[in-house]
Amino acid sequence: MPGIPTPSSEELARYLEQRGELGKPWMLQLLRLTKLKEAKDSMDPDAYMASLQEAHADLMRLGEFWKGREQEVFSGRYQPPELIEPLPGSPEDR
Repeated sequence: MPGIPTPSSEELARYLEQRGELGKPWMLQLLRLTKLKEAKDSMDPDAYMASLQEAHADLMRLGEFWKGREQEVFSGRYQPPELIEPLPGSPEDR
């Protein structure tokens, strides 16, 4: 049973831009991996593996970016936190 087709990198970039999500690091990684997947057949296997390992390392450097943001990251539903922290250096910052 075939799955849902993956959008092209161009379609994905357009979608992310329309939703205002191009500034989210995990979305940029998704776009990067999509572009890499599209280029795989035209790349030297060693260059492909090196690029894939580099992308993986960058993704791991994001750390647990999703902690406390599970609704936004995994379901696309943003819910503001109940406690709103003041901006560092603002008069409200203690």
